[in-house]
Amino acid sequence: MFHLPALICLFSCACAAFAAESVIVPGYLWKDTSGNVIQAHGAGMLKVGSTYYWYGEDKSLDSTLFKAVSCYESTDLVNWARQNDALSPVANTMISTSNVVERPKVLYNKLNSEYVMWFHSDTGNYGAAMVGVATAKTPCGPYTYKTSWQPLGAESRDEGIFQDANQTSYLLYASDNNQNFKITRLDANYYNVTTNVQTLDGVTLEAPGIVKRNSVYWLIASHTSGWAANPNKYFSSTYLSGTWSAQNDLAPENTNTACRYFSQNAYDLPLGTNAIYMGDRWRVDVLGSSQYIWYPLSWASGVPQIVHADVWSVDLAAGTYTVATGTSYEAESGTRSGSATIASSSAFSGGEAVGYLGNGGSVTIKNVAGNGAGQWVSLYYANGDSTFRNTTVSVNGGAAVVVQQPNTGGGNVLLSVPVKLTLVNGATNSITVGAGQTNYAGDLDRIIVYTQG
Repeated sequence: MFHLPALICLFSCACAAFAAESVIVPGYLWKDTSGNVIQAHGAGMLKVGSTYYWYGEDKSLDSTLFKAVSCYESTDLVNWARQNDALSPVANTMISTSNVVERPKVLYNKLNSEYVMWFHSDTGNYGAAMVGVATAKTPCGPYTYKTSWQPLGAESRDEGIFQDANQTSYLLYASDNNQNFKITRLDANYYNVTTNVQTLDGVTLEAPGIVKRNSVYWLIASHTSGWAANPNKYFSSTYLSGTWSAQNDLAPENTNTACRYFSQNAYDLPLGTNAIYMGDRWRVDVLGSSQYIWYPLSWASGVPQIVHADVWSVDLAAGTYTVATGTSYEAESGTRSGSATIASSSAFSGGEAVGYLGNGGSVTIKNVAGNGAGQWVSLYYANGDSTFRNTTVSVNGGAAVVVQQPNTGGGNVLLSVPVKLTLVNGATNSITVGAGQTNYAGDLDRIIVYTQG
């Protein structure tokens, strides 16, 4: 894996200045209202009044070691303003720059009129397996670190927090060398745990969250595979302390789309009768460039399922979401150049894609309709390598931007990645993919052009 020059974006945008957004675009290099890349991995969310607070790990140093727990605020879940760091390193403690602080989650404690942060607290080699707690009087703090310890004397690694309607709250955590998953009640102050209410033995879960819907608890989590993605799962129960269902896939079973959209659960935010799946697409070699993968989470079938959406929007007042529709253009209908060839597979839309892009091969898709402004374009591709590839994209012979293409899990497994392009008004645009690069890009199945930008 290699690093691109600083002037080239990870998931590129062909526009220089920050502008307010109206849609959520999974996999885009999401920026805050100051135009800086959002650093809030392993997310926690908290709503206070009409304002949402997004807490997460600042990975801008591309390290697993602790830099800060960031705090962003928004009223629309789309445009986020960075505030002061919620939690900063403290020398000679378990939250020093030599330690690990991951998956921060914040609850409001009515008893003490206080915000309480829980997080995975560990040594640099992940040998301590603890939880940590910090407190503040305002949502972004800064928080005062209290302590780290192993809950009820047992290991705790990936964790989450769930607050029930009666304000009773619970720690959700991977324990016992990640073999068992535990749900443990917090004390009235939210400073400690009191009683283990359920243990799911041998399930090897991490990255947990719970959504309560119609008196049913839905546990969402991944399995353990290091930084690599694996299919997220859900379990259900009518009582936290009761019997939980067998695991099921959170994405359609026939959608082995890069391990169910190549992401790991971080937080699940209720939205009306549905929810928002908030995940991370980890990139271990450059952790600060790991992407946020947010999708609608629908119960239309009676169970939670990720709704794939390249571009989508939320109506917070109504508690609804809308998935954008775009115009699809098949890559094999484009004009190929150099070594580019047709690849055939039933996995591709129309049964064909264009392969051997890059290293002399390219394809130009013509007569693409534009609206004269920045528009989101999704590239559907397959990358059977075990590492990222990338491809160039240019419009009407202009300067190219570089779009990163994560490994998809196989040469016949598809994933989409976004790029914002400025197209001229009318169906006269040409989009060229793969030109001017020495490395090979993923096989291109099609592009979908959206009017939103």
